[in-house]
Amino acid sequence: TRWSSEVDLTPGAGLRQGMALDFLAGCAGGAAGVIVGHPFDTVKVRLQVQSVTKPLYHGTFHCFKSIIKQESALGLYKGVGSPMMGLTFINALVFGVQGNTIRLLQNDTPLNQFLGGAAAGAIQCVICCPMELAKTRMQLQGTGEYKSKTKTYKNSLDCLIKIHQKEGLRGINRGMVATFFRETPSFGLYFLTYDFLTRYLGCEPDDGYVIPKLLLAGGTSGIVSWLSTYPMDVVKSRLQADGIGGVNQYNGILDCIRKSYEVEGWRVFSRGLTSTLLRAFPVNAATFATVTLFLMYMRAGEPMGECEASSVIQQPSGL
Repeated sequence: TRWSSEVDLTPGAGLRQGMALDFLAGCAGGAAGVIVGHPFDTVKVRLQVQSVTKPLYHGTFHCFKSIIKQESALGLYKGVGSPMMGLTFINALVFGVQGNTIRLLQNDTPLNQFLGGAAAGAIQCVICCPMELAKTRMQLQGTGEYKSKTKTYKNSLDCLIKIHQKEGLRGINRGMVATFFRETPSFGLYFLTYDFLTRYLGCEPDDGYVIPKLLLAGGTSGIVSWLSTYPMDVVKSRLQADGIGGVNQYNGILDCIRKSYEVEGWRVFSRGLTSTLLRAFPVNAATFATVTLFLMYMRAGEPMGECEASSVIQQPSGL
């Protein structure tokens, strides 16, 4: 019996019985991941969208120090409400789509792990894109101010409501195509890498080192998935931040890529990468540790067979 991302292919089998606990464990793990990783995400977004001619920050650690000094430690948690709100729905979609895709394909192979993850990544964009739009706008609000003199948005929900009032559904879904191109392959690679590493490391439930092995597998998978599509994440952030000052610079993905490259060179597509990679591993560590401890507590005294926490995966945008 392997502790990995495989699912029971038998209709109505044990997976269905443990789905409620798995779902709750995934929500708890995802929340822990957001709490640990959101400060790094704020730094990443600030670095990705800042002006190249008048940069406010001179690197990851300078950005961290500046935000804390100018906006207090709470400045690092601007926009945290949006990923927290979308967490439950995203986990539900990812869990259901990935598991059902594997069962539909009738074979738990590396290729099917990739296809299942890619399908989950594509479908959850419907929630992920508006959530990240609100998060990005909130993170950029009051940049460099200890207390924002004028707040355009009170919170993440207010942000989405005001964007919808001004721009309609198109405004709410700004950056959707870029999000799709980022999430689909990165989720596929996340599931594929996690499946490979759990097989390679021999993650067995009765192994005394199973938790460190799972944390290593999850953290490494998160890093791989981010590296695979990070340039598209930069484009997505720029598109979602575009128009904040009332002027739109970009007319789509290709226009954003072209203008960003012409002004800042190829390095623009790695802006904020250090912060992202620093964030990826601890976020996954927190997520998997919380999921595991939650299930151990809830199932105390019961024999732990297949890892029922396995299919509850933190989305790469939260990794």
